[in-house]
Amino acid sequence: MSFDLRGRQLDPQILQLNIQAPVSSVLLVSECLSQGEMRVSCSSNGGDSPQYSWTLDGHTLTDAQLLSGNKDSNNIILRQDVSGQLVCSVSNHVSRVSKEETISTCGFIFIDCISNGTHISQWVSKANNTLCTESTTAPTMITVTEADHSLLICGLRTAVVILILIGIAVYFVWKKKKYEKAEGSAAPEEMDYENSVMMVEMRSSASEL
Repeated sequence: MSFDLRGRQLDPQILQLNIQAPVSSVLLVSECLSQGEMRVSCSSNGGDSPQYSWTLDGHTLTDAQLLSGNKDSNNIILRQDVSGQLVCSVSNHVSRVSKEETISTCGFIFIDCISNGTHISQWVSKANNTLCTESTTAPTMITVTEADHSLLICGLRTAVVILILIGIAVYFVWKKKKYEKAEGSAAPEEMDYENSVMMVEMRSSASEL
C-alpha cells in the first residue's frame, strides 16, 4: 500500500508491460494469375503484431493499382498493367523491416476490337493472342479517317498553290501582250511620218524640174 503526504491511502495503480519481439526478416513472393493479374504475398519471420505497408516506385499503392486487397494487408493482387519497384514494409513498435522486388507485367495485353462480328474487350496473353487479327478495330478506323482528312487538306493546299501560280503566269502573259500591242500601234505612226517626209521631198524635186 502507498500513502500521500497527509497519510491517506492511495488507490492502487496497475502498470501493463507489453513486450514485442522484433521483426527479423521479410519474404516477398509474387505469382501471375490466369487473367494476367499478379498476386503478391508478404510474410514476416518473427515479430509480434506486424503491420504491413506497400509502395511502388517510392509512392504508396493506390486503389487504381490494386485489383483486390488493400495496402495495409500482407496479400494483394495487382492489376495487369502494374509494374515497377515494389516494396513491402513490416513493422511493429520495436522494429521495421522492408523487402523490395522489381515486378513486371505478366505478358498480357488489353484488346478492344470487333472480330467476326463480335465485340471483344478483355485482357489476353500477348504470346497466345489469336483474337483481334482483323483490321476492323476502332483504333484502326480512327487512324484511317485521320489520314484521309490529312490527305484532303494537303490536296486543297496544293490546288490553291497551283491556282496562284497559274494566275501569276496569266498576268505576266497578259502584260507582255499588252506591251507588244502598244509597240505595234506606235510603229505605223512612225512609218507614216517617214512616208510624209519622203512625199514632201519628192514634190520639191518635181517643182524644181
